[in-house]
Amino acid sequence: MALALYRKYRPATFAEVVGQEHVTEPLRTALAAGRINHAYLFSGPRGCGKTSSARIMARSLNCVEGPTPDPCGKCGPCRALAPEGPGSVDVTELDAASHGGVDDARELRDRAFYAPAESRYRVFIIDEAHMVTPQGFNALLKIVEEPPEHLIFIFATTEPDKVLTTIRSRTHHYPFRLIPPSAMRELLERNVAAEGVRVEPAVYPLVIRAGGGSARDTQSVLDQLLAGAGPEGVTYERAVALLGVTDSALLDAMVDALAADDAKGVFGTIDRLAEAGHDPRRFASDLLDRLRDLILLRSVPEAAHNGMVSAPEEQIERMVAQAQNLQPGTLTRYAEILHNGLLEMRGATSPRLVLELLCSRMLLPEVSDDSGATLQRLERLERRLAAGAPAAPQANRTAPADPPAGREPARSGSERVFERPSQRAARERETPQPRRDGDPAPAAAPAAATPEPPAAAPRPAADAASPQSTPGRVDVAGLRQCWPQVLAAVRTMSRSTEALLTGATVHSVEGTTVVLTHPAQPLVRRLSEPRNVDCIARALAQVVSGEWTVRCVHPSALSAVEGRPSSPPAAGARQAPRAEQPGRARTYQRPSGSAGPGDSEAPRPRVATSEPDIPLPPEPEEEPYPPDEEEPEPIDPETRARNLITEHLGGRPID
Repeated sequence: MALALYRKYRPATFAEVVGQEHVTEPLRTALAAGRINHAYLFSGPRGCGKTSSARIMARSLNCVEGPTPDPCGKCGPCRALAPEGPGSVDVTELDAASHGGVDDARELRDRAFYAPAESRYRVFIIDEAHMVTPQGFNALLKIVEEPPEHLIFIFATTEPDKVLTTIRSRTHHYPFRLIPPSAMRELLERNVAAEGVRVEPAVYPLVIRAGGGSARDTQSVLDQLLAGAGPEGVTYERAVALLGVTDSALLDAMVDALAADDAKGVFGTIDRLAEAGHDPRRFASDLLDRLRDLILLRSVPEAAHNGMVSAPEEQIERMVAQAQNLQPGTLTRYAEILHNGLLEMRGATSPRLVLELLCSRMLLPEVSDDSGATLQRLERLERRLAAGAPAAPQANRTAPADPPAGREPARSGSERVFERPSQRAARERETPQPRRDGDPAPAAAPAAATPEPPAAAPRPAADAASPQSTPGRVDVAGLRQCWPQVLAAVRTMSRSTEALLTGATVHSVEGTTVVLTHPAQPLVRRLSEPRNVDCIARALAQVVSGEWTVRCVHPSALSAVEGRPSSPPAAGARQAPRAEQPGRARTYQRPSGSAGPGDSEAPRPRVATSEPDIPLPPEPEEEPYPPDEEEPEPIDPETRARNLITEHLGGRPID
């Protein structure tokens, strides 16, 4: 039976240990100086040389010329502790995975007090030390803390955090690492030369990647390939088929198709992958490794020469060309999609479907809102401009036709439903009317005044979302069109203010002052609070820019002000009998559900109050004044007081 490569070429000295110079050099120095500790802890990934180093440590301690960093290899202890030696009675190697209980620890403790039979030290090598139970560690704690002079403990583990803290604090801890690809390739080439088998250079990267940085696993993979080698040795095709890795031709086809935005090529490669029987998960993992190499070649041109990218020379040339066709942002985005997709493939019932969805996501960056998709769209735009093609296909958009003169633009259904008579009158006043024959010409505007655009002038669809940004130049129609954007901005600042604005409408705009109306008097008072007013003003500044002042009033206040027509009423309209009955106040029928005299709401403001001037639109023709009601006869103060006291006493008469 042939001896496995990892046993046949096991290191016998610290100088033969590959890729662990950060551990072997301090140990050699300590052995040369005679500074030997009673307990050591070797930790690191599997197959990186922990147990081999522990055996070399025991060999160096018990050499007749030692303690020495370089054992002679001729004395009895050196021959007994060689990689193929029979072993020594003074060196005990214990597997804690099967002997980690408290009874095993007690037996080991009892044996530790005996002096060595033929060597200088008794060495206990406890492999997989993290498998020792807490009770077992407690049984060893006293002897590890204060051992005899002839006793040395060496713990080896892949999980040092699971070792009891009190044990770990009494040891010298040496962490081992994964072996780098360059050192691993030198080890493999040395072993292949010793075996006398021909191996193609393209096979070494596959073996190193399959080994994952572990010397034992990598040598086991190479041993498998050497066992199945034919007369021509180990070929690349044989290694790809045996290891199950993805053929580089499929990876090249996928990368080229992604670079050219060729959906047919991308999904055709996946179909070829399935026909060849490859695992979609393994293909996604290998494609992620290829993208990693392309990112390095794109960012570091000399990555292929300093060992950062390991691949055959002809494949390096193809990868350099591929890296030039893809921008770093695109490569990074592809890598992120594949990385997240590998997590989705874990446990998926149809890995091919998940792989196809990942590829479609890479081909269609427009569906994503992340920064990677934006970078990829910019890179596509740059490629089209460099090739002389149009930046993007123009969409077949039809601009809205201008309405005929004198006709207002179409309004949404919600605006037609909630438009109040006063608002409709203001809109009609702002809409330019055609001149009739015989009408006097309008007076010329002052030279210093800047003419404002018509309020009802038709706007393109694009201008609706971005009204004029100059303060004082935004009219009522423009502000109503962008009011949803204002509400969205308010939502980001205060949810409560947005809720209060439900039902509020824009009444007028005067310079930098926006007047809002709300049918509920309590909500008017809430909206008039400084906190809510400032929030609405900031939202207006975000949407239309500039500094704004916001006022919120009840429609009744506007109705009271609009009761004084600023121009003669139209023919046929009914006049309120104010001149015939001076001194009588107009009374309106109170709507149902409105507040009465005893309610907590504030009384309706009179015309004579100190309200700011509001533009007065003409009286609508279809809403005449309601008929006057008879005012009750005045009550003298004594009678009014008596009635109040009677009501307070529950209707009982007073003396």
